[in-house]
Amino acid sequence: LRTSPRLLCAATQQKNTGQNLEEDQSQSQNEQKVEPNSAEKLLAEEKAKLEEQLKDVTDKYKRALADAENVRQRSQKLVEEAKLYGIQSFCKDLLEVADILEKATESVPKEEIKDDNPHLKSLYEGLVMTEMQIQKVFKKHGLIRLDPVGAKFDPYEHEALFHAPVEGQEPGTVALVSKIGYKLHGRTLRPALVGVVKDA
Repeated sequence: LRTSPRLLCAATQQKNTGQNLEEDQSQSQNEQKVEPNSAEKLLAEEKAKLEEQLKDVTDKYKRALADAENVRQRSQKLVEEAKLYGIQSFCKDLLEVADILEKATESVPKEEIKDDNPHLKSLYEGLVMTEMQIQKVFKKHGLIRLDPVGAKFDPYEHEALFHAPVEGQEPGTVALVSKIGYKLHGRTLRPALVGVVKDA
C-alpha cells in the first residue's frame, strides 16, 4: 500500500506537535521547579532577616529592662539616703548649740556649786540636764558623739590641729580633743579637732 504524501506530512506534523507538547510540558515543569527554589530562597532570606530583627529587638528590650531596674534601684537608694541624711544641715546647726551648752557647763567652777548658792546650782543642773537631753535626741536620730581621746588617729573622723610628743603614749594616738566630733548614721558630719602624739 502506498501512502499518500499528504498523510505522511500530517503524521509527521502530529509527531512533531507531540514532541513539542512534551518539550513544552518538561520546560514548564523545569520552570515550576526553578520558581519554587527561588521562592524558597526568598522566604529563607526573609526568615533570616526577621530572626535578626527579633534578636535585635529582644536585645534592646532586655537592655531597656536592665536600665529601668538600675534607675529604680538608684532612685530607691537616693530616697533612703535622703531619709537618713536629709537632716544633716539641721544637725550641723544644732551642734553649735550643743557646743555652747558644753562650754557653759565647763565654765562653771565646781567649787561654786554649793547649797549656799542655790541659783547657780539650779542653773548648772538645768544646763547639764539640757545637754543630756540634747545628746539623747541626737542619739535617737543617729547622731553620735566622737570623743576619741586615746584612740588611733583616723583622718576620716579626726582633724589634726597639732602633733606633739607625749610621754607614756603611743605615737599616732589622740592625746587631746579640742572640739568634739559627730557622725550621722556612720558618716562623719563633723570631724573631731584633735592633737596627735608624735615621736619624741
